[in-house]
Amino acid sequence: MKIIVDAFGGDNAPLEVLRGCERAVRELGVKILLTGSSSKIKECAAHNNISLNDIEIEHTDDVFDIHEEPKEIIKSGKNSSMALGLQLLADGKGDAFVSAGSTGALVMGATFIVKRIKGIKRISPSPVMPGEKGSFLLADAGANTECRPEMLVQFAIMGSAYMEKVIGVENPKVGLLNIGAEETKGRDLEVETYKLLEKSGLNFVGNVEARDMPKGECDVVVTDGFTGNIALKLYEGMGSFFAKKLKWIFSGAGKIGAILSLGKIKQFKKQMDYKEVGGSALLGVRKPVIKAHGSSDGTAFFNAVRQAKRCIDGNVTSEIESYVSRLAEASKE
Repeated sequence: MKIIVDAFGGDNAPLEVLRGCERAVRELGVKILLTGSSSKIKECAAHNNISLNDIEIEHTDDVFDIHEEPKEIIKSGKNSSMALGLQLLADGKGDAFVSAGSTGALVMGATFIVKRIKGIKRISPSPVMPGEKGSFLLADAGANTECRPEMLVQFAIMGSAYMEKVIGVENPKVGLLNIGAEETKGRDLEVETYKLLEKSGLNFVGNVEARDMPKGECDVVVTDGFTGNIALKLYEGMGSFFAKKLKWIFSGAGKIGAILSLGKIKQFKKQMDYKEVGGSALLGVRKPVIKAHGSSDGTAFFNAVRQAKRCIDGNVTSEIESYVSRLAEASKE
């Protein structure tokens, strides 16, 4: 199994990328194909005593600037480390791709270079987020700000396949993010999506309000990208806020109180840490593409590669194709 990794995507590239990839080779048994400047990668590895065993390099000097327009990934940025990685994936030179670069560019590149799964209308960045009863997937988390009801149903299909095959949740429960539990709540988008989800054959449990997301009442939360991105950023912000407040509270609790609570504090911090997941899967692409957080360190890159490996092992793209095919046949009957 070979994972292609953008060596120059993210704030801490290439050092943290190399650290994560070296660990992935050692612990996961995968091979890595890095895209980027060969001389800079080798220099960084040598300077930091990082082994490049089972790590290949596909050279390019160009790096896609995060401030560029996403569409430039298929124009002026077509020789960048991100675009090269996507092209190698499309050409069958690897089984999955990981990048911590621009989300917009990665979605654009995945759409036009690797291509969408047949029948899928939009690619959906879908992070797995921590909840009280376990993790849940949010789709869409920001790529598609304007959606039609059938697109949200596809997000639910893809999210269900991912949670089942990668996370191991049997018969995942799907909830529609809304402003109330009643089926008549929301805009036309939510009202019509509710009707379609009821007939979809998925394990649809109805509307879910934002305050109920952390409770883990459903495994897949579906919404449009505009709403989803607001929910995601608020969730991340509150996680950081609570972590800092806990530290402040226990800093004045005395040594004994702090020691007794240290284990639970660390457990909570780990649960809320994006590095433990690694990244967001771009669901709907013909081959697995993982968007790692821009500030990812070596641990986050390792977990992003592990996430890519799980997508391959779980054959997620084929499962999504099967879901879409079955629903298409059912709609003809």
